[in-house]
Amino acid sequence: MVKRQLPKINELAELMQFKKPQLNRRKARLDKALTIWDLRELAKKNTPVGPFDYTDGAAESEVSIQRARQAFQDIEFHPGILRDVSQVDTSTTITGGKSAYPFGIAPTGFSRMMQTEGEVAGARAAARCGVPFSLSTMGTTSIEDVAAAAPNGRNWFQLYVMKDRDATYDLVHRAYSSGFDTLFFTVDTPVAGQRLRDTYNGFSIPPQLTPMTVIGAIPKYHWWFDFLTTPTLEFASLTKTGGTVSELIDTIFDPSINDEDLRIIRDLWPGKLVVKGVQTLEAATKLADFGVDGIVLSNHGGRQLDRAPVPFELLPTVAREVGAQTEIMIDTGIMHGADIVASIALGADFTLVGRAWLYGLMAGGEAGVDRMLEILTKQLTRTMQLLQVTSVDELGPQHVTQLERLNVRQRISREEEVSRP
Repeated sequence: MVKRQLPKINELAELMQFKKPQLNRRKARLDKALTIWDLRELAKKNTPVGPFDYTDGAAESEVSIQRARQAFQDIEFHPGILRDVSQVDTSTTITGGKSAYPFGIAPTGFSRMMQTEGEVAGARAAARCGVPFSLSTMGTTSIEDVAAAAPNGRNWFQLYVMKDRDATYDLVHRAYSSGFDTLFFTVDTPVAGQRLRDTYNGFSIPPQLTPMTVIGAIPKYHWWFDFLTTPTLEFASLTKTGGTVSELIDTIFDPSINDEDLRIIRDLWPGKLVVKGVQTLEAATKLADFGVDGIVLSNHGGRQLDRAPVPFELLPTVAREVGAQTEIMIDTGIMHGADIVASIALGADFTLVGRAWLYGLMAGGEAGVDRMLEILTKQLTRTMQLLQVTSVDELGPQHVTQLERLNVRQRISREEEVSRP
């Protein structure tokens, strides 16, 4: 029989200490978000379908982004034992400067379309966290305004080569004059990928009012209030701003860019030059031989060529072959701090998060980006502690095994194919 007694008043008093309520509704919602996926759900509730699907979607059947995310799931960690991990150094050096964590915010276009604070929110939050922020050529905040918003942060600029070469070169000069220290020369967008969600939604820049958008705006009135009561939404670095995303890209970007354009930009840019959009070992080797300061293994978040190579799966081979010659970054599919840890362990020097920061932005503006960074940094730190490593530099291939899901058949050379009977 269990012995029973009357409750003690002092014990009841301890149990009856209720948590102080959070009166700030935005903060209360953000505090409940424990993962990037939670922020995504908040973002979906806050944002009209067009802008949300532009962020969330990818090209064609969206196979590339699905495979990229799956690749991060298909790993096995190998932790050590009996190591003091009460203190963990998460900092690293990339493109000649420090970062408090081995990741930064990737360049994303139209950020003020997702939430009116846009790139300013991202740059400020990144500076507070001590990580770099990347501004896109397709950004909706000017180079100078981002620099003013985060004067003590590390700001990077992502460059598309446009048909108007003078305008392209002017962006390079402006970025360096504004204190941006790294340039991302992007090579994976000769033409626009087909993003079916955008076509189905009739998504355009700026958004156009139709019966469907009006109906869809009713539960998202905060977004529309911000859109209608803040400065006109337009591209800060482009003169043409109207039309669908595909129309803009195909009108403005130059599909004829080649090696000479890279040489010209290298001569114009005094800072660190990184080529973004590398998807093969052959391309990585070519760029390393050219002498770029870094490369980004990326399939553009699956938003260009569908069924493109998965950067995380390509990483170990590229790191082994060219890691001693140039710095290697990786993006596409990162949704958890453990994804970042696995990338560093398999040879990346740095990682970039794109959709994750936009989910945070849509979930709660600048406070949402802060929450996104808090989630990722806690996940990253905890994963390192559970692996029992005390610094980023200690991470290596011994800590991660990539599990095989897709059996890739050996590629047959053209000569072998022709020689077959």
